[in-house]
Amino acid sequence: MALRRVILHVDDGDLLLIKEAAVRLGVPEAEVIREGIHRIAVAHRLQDAPFVSGDETFDLGEPPR
Repeated sequence: MALRRVILHVDDGDLLLIKEAAVRLGVPEAEVIREGIHRIAVAHRLQDAPFVSGDETFDLGEPPR
């Protein structure tokens, strides 16, 4: 995976949390930032295919009474 340099503006409080996490995990701050960016990108990506096809359904049981 090729990495590109970017400039970010980060809130002081968030930067402190990133620094603390990096120390706790024993990794560079950049690694914590890269992981955060990756998690957000994956969470907000658009899916090309639906999770289930039109023929598939889920049986969630009886409705609550």
